[in-house]
Amino acid sequence: QVQLVESGGGLVQAGGSLTLSCAASGRTFSMSIMAWFRQAPGKEQDFVAAVTPSLDAYYADSVKGRFTSSRDNAKNTIYLQMSNLQAEDTAVYYCAADRKSPDSFMSRYVYNYWGRGTQVTVSS
Repeated sequence: QVQLVESGGGLVQAGGSLTLSCAASGRTFSMSIMAWFRQAPGKEQDFVAAVTPSLDAYYADSVKGRFTSSRDNAKNTIYLQMSNLQAEDTAVYYCAADRKSPDSFMSRYVYNYWGRGTQVTVSS
């Protein structure tokens, strides 16, 4: 059974930092793109970052320069380092893996596997 489990969420003050982790089990994703999405209350799920198997990282404009995503293929884990967090970063953060179509990896519809999410709350 394939599972993606996020961890590291919590409550942080504006300007603070958090690092999220997403550990995969049940199969290896070393040859698959892995990504982060987030969903704020009342809003759609949005792309945050993705890391390719060759370790190239891509980011939403809203987080560029503040967030860094990386992965450890040996551990089957993707990370999201978040700094200078702002109130608008408050959301449930989800990891996703294994793109099932050639459509953009920024689309939430193209991934086979999802974690259950971890809450990040930024107080202003």
